[in-house]
Amino acid sequence: MVNFKEALKISVAFVGVVVGAGFASGQEIMQFFTSFGAIGLVGAIISGALFIFLAMALSTLGQQQASLSHKGVIYAICGRYLGLCVDVMITFFMFAIAVVMLAGAGALLEQLAGIPQLWGSAAVTALTILIVCMDVRKVISFIGSVTPLLVLMVVIVASFAIASRDTDMTSLQAAAQAQPHGAANWFIAALLYVSYNIVAGAPFLVIMGGQAIDRKTALWGGILGGVLLGILMLLISGGMLARADELGGVAMPMLLIASQLSPFIGIVMGIVIFGMILNTAVGVLYSFSARLLEPGSARFRWGTIAAGVLAFLGSLVGFIKLVGTVYPFFGYLGFVLMACVLVGWFRMRTASAQQA
Repeated sequence: MVNFKEALKISVAFVGVVVGAGFASGQEIMQFFTSFGAIGLVGAIISGALFIFLAMALSTLGQQQASLSHKGVIYAICGRYLGLCVDVMITFFMFAIAVVMLAGAGALLEQLAGIPQLWGSAAVTALTILIVCMDVRKVISFIGSVTPLLVLMVVIVASFAIASRDTDMTSLQAAAQAQPHGAANWFIAALLYVSYNIVAGAPFLVIMGGQAIDRKTALWGGILGGVLLGILMLLISGGMLARADELGGVAMPMLLIASQLSPFIGIVMGIVIFGMILNTAVGVLYSFSARLLEPGSARFRWGTIAAGVLAFLGSLVGFIKLVGTVYPFFGYLGFVLMACVLVGWFRMRTASAQQA
């Protein structure tokens, strides 16, 4: 029987890991969906459907392996040699995502409160390291805690953006297409978006699945997480398309729209985005350290401190530039992981059917 309380915990924690600085702020959605205009909304729907399947598959594979890191599942579905390549790719992408999150934290605090980007990134680095050194179940609970507030804020801000649109669709389409693009066309962008986010989310999703009490709970946790992620993507895409003429060159477009609705709403949205940045930073840094060192050990804590400091130094490159370069690069590599998950899932289903 499905434990829906546990499944919901898995789903919101998965969304919490994937929804980081780029997603919650709108910068990723702008580059991979909104920048293509109305057709980008179709891309968001396609991405949402892929997220549902991949999250379900990875969570159940993790439960089957009782995973404490992504290594066992990756080698199981990819084989010895390809598994090594995918394992290395995922491990280093975890670090790259941490870099992007720390850069996003600095950009957010500078836009929201005028705090210099350097100091904002440094403060979030210290906080991230502190949380990662906690127990894995406490980390999962922390990551899921901010997600419900994010859902509420996205619904409010996106609805306001759409309802208050006063520019014709032709002008909005042109303004949207003038924004930076994450890929050459909308369909490739939709696939790339899923690809690099699954590379980022797979390790922690596998770990969460490994903590599930049974296979059905892990399965429904993945499904609910994919559905929630798809709804959020579509809402943010539509909201920013409705205000595309005002968002050129803005690092945190959703924060700008929220501030236009109300200064108070802007502050709340800023706090939510900050929480989601911290969520993703914690999730990926934990996954990175857990792959290399035994969680809970002294070496794990010291390794986490060293990795956090290096990520902080990398974050000084800048948020918008990192989103536009790191994500597409790892997105193309992530197609290999998506194919392996697909094959691994059907192998697991076939093996289960034969045992029955």
